[in-house]
Amino acid sequence: MSRPSLNRVSQLDQLKQFTKVAADTADFESIRAYDPQEGTTNPSLILAAAQKLDYASLLDQAVADLKGSWLSRSVKARAVMDNLIINFGVEILKIVPGRISTEVDVRLSFDREASIDKGRQLIGLYQKKGVPRERVLIKIAATWEGIQAAEQLQKESIQCNLTVLFSFPQAVACAEAKVTTIAPYVGRICDWYKQHTGKEYPAGEDPGVLLVKRIYEYYRKYGYATEIMGASFRNTGQILELAGTDLLTIGPNLLEELRNSTDPIEAKLTPQQAEAADLERVSFDEKNFRFEMNEDPMATEKMAEAIRRFTVDTRKLEGIVESKF
Repeated sequence: MSRPSLNRVSQLDQLKQFTKVAADTADFESIRAYDPQEGTTNPSLILAAAQKLDYASLLDQAVADLKGSWLSRSVKARAVMDNLIINFGVEILKIVPGRISTEVDVRLSFDREASIDKGRQLIGLYQKKGVPRERVLIKIAATWEGIQAAEQLQKESIQCNLTVLFSFPQAVACAEAKVTTIAPYVGRICDWYKQHTGKEYPAGEDPGVLLVKRIYEYYRKYGYATEIMGASFRNTGQILELAGTDLLTIGPNLLEELRNSTDPIEAKLTPQQAEAADLERVSFDEKNFRFEMNEDPMATEKMAEAIRRFTVDTRKLEGIVESKF
């Protein structure tokens, strides 16, 4: 991998002065290469990594931990998958100084109680490995049920990161539930608008970027502690427009682009800017939340699509696991 001149500061290092950077990959070498502060995983990232020979030992260990179990084949497969994602998380935490985001089975996205149980279970598995709960974010889809599950887990000092987030009502509901972090999907939002309008959007007018800016200003103006972790980027322009937000999770290809550029950047989001924002305070109960989501075809379609895609990859991963029995 090429590197910028030693006499100039890369955009990646400049960005880290304003915003915590998380690596959007489960590949350990990629994580080491870019020195991020945090890590994240999801079913697609784990599936991609689990198929590489370099990580076969993590899968073998997850299977070995269930050897001799009298569980049914399907239940055993899910238990192995839990062990596998914990094994990945533990290894990533040896590289990054901050936290790891670990996802609840996406098929539980509309089941509050099952999501709560799975969140407790994942934290318990981490603690058995000697990882304190302060270093883990439990990722849950930002459905109404997922947000309610996260609210309960937060009361138990289990930090949550609400994912597949595409709308302002989702962000407000998450903040009112006092979740630790949200992850708006910037690139996928823009994808939808480009497909439906045929337009190209400069970074400053990008619909995904504008949503994150609105959420940032709202949170800061009204004193919410929930962090924003921008995700799902398509280009560095989207990333640089969000310099100054709490966290950004970035894939290796865009991390490399940022490291290879020394063009100056500046914080685009600041608390002072947020204080001056003209935003009315709002709140959403379940009925209003569901209605507002229904009124937003982009949010409805992209959330459903994301959950379906993660479900497909989860099932593929289960197939790999079951082949090991």
